[in-house]
Amino acid sequence: MKKHTTLIVDTETTKKQTVADFGAVVVDRQGVILDRLGAMVTGHFGKFDLFSDPTAPSDSLWSAQSAKRRAKDYFAMMENGQRIWASSAYINQWLAAVNARYQPTLTAYNLSFDLGKCRNTGIDLGIFSRSFCLMKAAKRTIGKTADYEKFCRRHGLVTAKGNIRMTADAMAKFCDFSDDRYGLMDDEPHTALEDAQFYEALILHRLLGKMTRKQLLEAGK
Repeated sequence: MKKHTTLIVDTETTKKQTVADFGAVVVDRQGVILDRLGAMVTGHFGKFDLFSDPTAPSDSLWSAQSAKRRAKDYFAMMENGQRIWASSAYINQWLAAVNARYQPTLTAYNLSFDLGKCRNTGIDLGIFSRSFCLMKAAKRTIGKTADYEKFCRRHGLVTAKGNIRMTADAMAKFCDFSDDRYGLMDDEPHTALEDAQFYEALILHRLLGKMTRKQLLEAGK
């Protein structure tokens, strides 16, 4: 009998609403990483500009100036082996092999977003028979606790309107935090593999420690 496993997918996108940076990790219930892929998608990264928000301040991660810097960072990541060049067909082959070997449940932090961008890029996530949205599950469980609200307000993880943040960054910081260790984990880098491996996997592990897989699937509908 196969172990219960989860495939966590994350994407960083282009202005054309396609995937530039594809990241994925297969994890078991204990949080052990069984497989991973970090790939810059040929025909998309380098061909189309990375997503940016024209209204964002120049020092914002999502500014046009930052998009140029992030593109340079990605080229450096490929040079040092942190990323491979891969076509959508190659990524689909990797996904098919993962599905055959592990039969994982698919998730992402805002699953509908990643499904749509992958669909635009020809990356087929429809092969997985089970899926749930990690963001919905986290919001409906962790996000409703008094401890989470207290943590966010204590550490300034609030919106301009004063609402507590429900981002993967804020959730992961809460899941990672320990009063006997100074400071919070670093901000989420918004690079696909690293976000999936170090932030979203941490949230998943916390949730699986609090509920059954059936409950998690229900919470993430």
